Amino acid sequence: QPNAMGGREVGGLANQLAAHMGFDKQEDVDRVANFWQAPNMAQKEGLKAVDMFQALNDGKIKAIWIMATNPVVSMPDADFVKQALEKCDLVIVSEAIADTDTAKTADVLFPATTWSEKHGTVTNSERCISLQKGFLPPPGEAKHDWEIMCLFAQKMGFSEGFNYSHQVDIFREHAELSALDNDRVRAFDISAMSDITLDEYENLQPIQWPVTHDKPKGAKRLFDDGIFIRHRIKAKFIPITARLPKHAPVAGEVIMNTGRIRDQWHT
Repeated sequence: QPNAMGGREVGGLANQLAAHMGFDKQEDVDRVANFWQAPNMAQKEGLKAVDMFQALNDGKIKAIWIMATNPVVSMPDADFVKQALEKCDLVIVSEAIADTDTAKTADVLFPATTWSEKHGTVTNSERCISLQKGFLPPPGEAKHDWEIMCLFAQKMGFSEGFNYSHQVDIFREHAELSALDNDRVRAFDISAMSDITLDEYENLQPIQWPVTHDKPKGAKRLFDDGIFIRHRIKAKFIPITARLPKHAPVAGEVIMNTGRIRDQWHT
């Protein structure tokens, strides 16, 4: 959870694009496609986890790559998830433990590093970016997730787009994308870090975004100058009239409220 916000910053869910952009705006889709020179850019949201395993079971997804999670244990209806994976043509699993319930369904098993061996930044809920350095060397043939993906892509012939040599290369690109066409249109902006040196990266102190040339030391508070985001200027508050549920629960019933979106996470 220390990186739940960081995962959203890089578009880590199927309904998101990187740098707080989304599929609801075609200009965002085009912007990311042009930045990454991706002619086959996804044009709509992907399947969320439950729907994805249903599609696996139905044969609509032929290959899946599972990283940093163990869905045969953690997903609801775990027996169904296991069944879906066993029916899939190609299951790739990146894992630090060889015999997890999910790893047992794998056709290809990649040895991945754990948190104690990883090297990179995480972002906590108060927008604080921190550098985490591994305190143990990767054992055996274990590699970081980004290294595994790069080697995999290179084998597929995509060497030019996946020729990173260090975590800082990826971080610079991430920072550059955050700045693209972003004249305070999106709150997430770390443009001042797009040319960070290796030495600066290796000695990065915790800092709260936005980190721009106007605010090179970060920002303790967002919107402290009275401007929300440029295309809106003022925050939009929508008054509501609270009302009780139409159907009051009877004894033994539970009312559940779901449907979180990116900017409501963990609230």
